[in-house]
Amino acid sequence: MKFTYNARKMDITDPLKLYAEKKLSKLDRFFSADSEAGIVCRTERGRYTAEVTVRSANMLFRAQNTANDMYAAIDEVADMIERQVRKNKTKLEKRLRAGAFEREIPESAAMEEAEEAYDLVRIKRFALKPMDVEEAILQMNLLNHQFYAFRNASDENRFCVVYRRNDGGYGMIENEEQ
Repeated sequence: MKFTYNARKMDITDPLKLYAEKKLSKLDRFFSADSEAGIVCRTERGRYTAEVTVRSANMLFRAQNTANDMYAAIDEVADMIERQVRKNKTKLEKRLRAGAFEREIPESAAMEEAEEAYDLVRIKRFALKPMDVEEAILQMNLLNHQFYAFRNASDENRFCVVYRRNDGGYGMIENEEQ
């Protein structure tokens, strides 16, 4: 697994890097050798936050935790990602195509540009991959997002968005092509 570090309002020391790599290396058994782990460490008001995003093939796993100690935050984040993998491993094996863990994942995520009158804070871009609705919902849950944009492989690669409803269910918005 390849590690990349990003620090905000703090310095990442070599012992901290070694500790994070040791804790996250136990996830190697779940992912291929070309997977990447992005580690963001930050401090604010005496609290330490560790955020880890693991990219492997077509899947993203993300966890974030805040604690009084950076080492404790890294411990909890590593456990959270392991729980996500274990919880969804059978779902991933059943729903994804064979060899899904060996393929590369696209960079970033996408948003359309807004008009200049609005205060646009962040832009994300990504390639929309064809997938089934169930796979899109699974990916949304793994990222812990409220919505997920994708191309529906079951419906002529039509642009769709799945979202989490307030009543606990899921909804889908489809592009109406004319």
